[in-house]
Amino acid sequence: FCQNLQILVISHDYNSRKKSACHYRLNSYDLGSYLIPNSATQLLAMQGTTDSIIQDLVLIGGGHSHAIALLMWAMSPLPGIRITLISDTINTPYSGMLPGLIAGFYTFDESHIDLQRLSRFANAQFYLDKAIGLDLNKNQVICHTHPPVYFDYLSIDIGSTPTTTSVSGAAKYAIPAKPVPQFLQAWNSLLAEVKKQPNKSLSLGIVGGGAGGVELALNAQTHLEKFSQRNNLTIHLFHRGQELLAHHNNWVSKRLEKICRSRQIQLHLQTNVTEVLPDKIVCESGLKVDCDCTIWVTQASAPNWLANSGLATDSKGFILVKDTLQSVSHSHIFAAGDIATMENYFRPKAGVFAVRMGKPLFTNLQRIITGESLLSYQPQKRYLGLIGTGDKSAIASWSVFGWQSSAFWVWKDYIDRKFMARFDNLPAMNANFKQKKINQKLLLNNEVMHCAGCGAKVSNNVLEKVFQQLNINQKDNVVVGLNSPDDAAVISVPKNKLIVQTVDYFRSLINDPFIFGQIVTNHCLNDIFAMGAKPQTALAIVTLPYAAQKSSETTLLQLLSGAIQVLENSEATLVGGHTTEGTELAFGLACNGLGEADKLWRKTGMKPGELLIITKAIGTGTLFAADMRYQAKASWIKTAVDSMLLSNQEAAKIFREYSATACTDITGFGLLGHLLEMVKASGFGVELELETIPILPGAIETIKQGIMSSLQPQNLRVASYLENAEQFSHLATYQLLFDPQTSGGLLATIPEEKAKDCLKNLQAAGYRESRIIGRVRENTDRVKTISAVAPALKVILLK
Repeated sequence: FCQNLQILVISHDYNSRKKSACHYRLNSYDLGSYLIPNSATQLLAMQGTTDSIIQDLVLIGGGHSHAIALLMWAMSPLPGIRITLISDTINTPYSGMLPGLIAGFYTFDESHIDLQRLSRFANAQFYLDKAIGLDLNKNQVICHTHPPVYFDYLSIDIGSTPTTTSVSGAAKYAIPAKPVPQFLQAWNSLLAEVKKQPNKSLSLGIVGGGAGGVELALNAQTHLEKFSQRNNLTIHLFHRGQELLAHHNNWVSKRLEKICRSRQIQLHLQTNVTEVLPDKIVCESGLKVDCDCTIWVTQASAPNWLANSGLATDSKGFILVKDTLQSVSHSHIFAAGDIATMENYFRPKAGVFAVRMGKPLFTNLQRIITGESLLSYQPQKRYLGLIGTGDKSAIASWSVFGWQSSAFWVWKDYIDRKFMARFDNLPAMNANFKQKKINQKLLLNNEVMHCAGCGAKVSNNVLEKVFQQLNINQKDNVVVGLNSPDDAAVISVPKNKLIVQTVDYFRSLINDPFIFGQIVTNHCLNDIFAMGAKPQTALAIVTLPYAAQKSSETTLLQLLSGAIQVLENSEATLVGGHTTEGTELAFGLACNGLGEADKLWRKTGMKPGELLIITKAIGTGTLFAADMRYQAKASWIKTAVDSMLLSNQEAAKIFREYSATACTDITGFGLLGHLLEMVKASGFGVELELETIPILPGAIETIKQGIMSSLQPQNLRVASYLENAEQFSHLATYQLLFDPQTSGGLLATIPEEKAKDCLKNLQAAGYRESRIIGRVRENTDRVKTISAVAPALKVILLK
């Protein structure tokens, strides 16, 4: 036997094999209980590891069940599966802490889960968008702004909203308690009005006498009375039932009724609301109650698009699911939380059940992908309800038992904070997390080893399918473009015009290819705008992650759709490009523009006495470095993304109108690095007002934590051009001068007499963070390259 056996020794390090771009192949021999794999693919199947995307799991909604499932997935990932979370909000509220938030006991951050951060931790894509439909024939989620999102498996956890359609005026004038983000926005506006006019009387109507309505009434009263005297505040609670909290025992109902009456909350029991007007509530009995604000907290309802999609639903439109949490009509679709109705169990729409569904949902999603049998979930018959009364006391409700105590509030507060700590204290990702094995049959049917030759280029089939779905409007000067099979694009150039060319390319910094495509396109076009030219055409350079064909199509469609949207808004068009495969998503554009020789902006053009105007705030480098470490708040990243999505096209037009003499865009070298290029080119110094430089929210905090972009140390080298850098180096603002930007603002010099009007027009056009940040001055010292004056926190750059 040994005479006929040849042994091939290969490296035990999988990473070294993966990077070698070779396929290892062994002959298979029957060695009893041992098997030598006959291909690298089979070897990977035994190990259960792959970098390729084989299937797509899409989660709609950031409810409790999905948040828990994502957290568990991060701790026990499944190779080859790409997760995409679609949510119309970045921060998802934890229902257990919402009453305390209304009472003012918790902050927004303490009571919300950061979905952007959680998705990054779980290595999932996050699409900030609203799902509005399903195409079950194509396995696609229809979104409000994104192109259709393909899925192999789908899970839905979008919660519910109060039913308002049956009552006249309720949809128009009442504030629904859900979705929570919209309710909190209205609630904060109400608080602001009460703070502004504390002596003004306020009548607040709350419709719904369940646990949600009663808790809201008690906790809202607590917070409002901090700013308004009780005799100026009246709260009306309307309930069609004879008793409050119909799903709880009689003692709890009577106890809460007594508390409400003792706190002078006006109870209207057995009262059916028939109409809501801007300033009053009308009841079936003829009762009319003046209300400055009406909040709707009634029975839950589901969006119409679920039933319209063809999913089986109950009589109220909620998704019917089996004990495995699978749709009864579509086995590859799951649902959990309030939006799901288990066909074999009737349970109220309560957060406690959504939380409990998280683990079985995670388990069955992984089991269906790995080809294992699914497990049944049986929700508990009884559950402990802890109802906050707004005074740091709580009522415990369990079956027929109930009791009130401040100790229950302490207990509830402990439970809620412990739950939220799981999402706040995310551990650093490391190899200690258990990685499960994927379905071997599935893995063997998908090639996962890619060489740099044949495997590097995306297949023509993928490109054809994607381009069929893209709507690309070719400009008149495009002679040969994407609609032609020729090898290169051909563009006609008008007489007396100059071609302005630029290229940029970088890996994804955000886990949404549609938004990433927009950001990159804005970034690439900035060079054209900074030269005073008009964009014409662009060639795309794309690296797609290794993936099965359908997954590659999905990524490319999202990416190019985002890019084309920005190009068309800039009156430019995509005329071609090149695609390749790699370990991560990367994108760039080679852009062409047209300009006139005497109207192009050069960095040599600035003159003494002119003022410097920047169009956007700085800080993207440190913020995204913090985001990679799970140290950035969702609101910070959202604001940074909004800034990067803002095109500088209109700003360039305004600069032209106000006689800009020089311009540059702020990107990788940071504000100081790009400004230094203008200083060296023109030979004139610049005086910067540090206090006026706009900074993105959160950037100061992350810089103070010592979180900086990897390019920051190299950018800091230009500090040697500062004469008195030591006087400013302790300031966080000073550090941000070197922060590299992505899709940053334009920096232009404007004649002093026109600068204020220019700034006014920029801010009116949507560049709200644009500022005058400095002045060009004569070079008074030819020996020192840069000097600075400290008293007014000014920095002077001299050639």
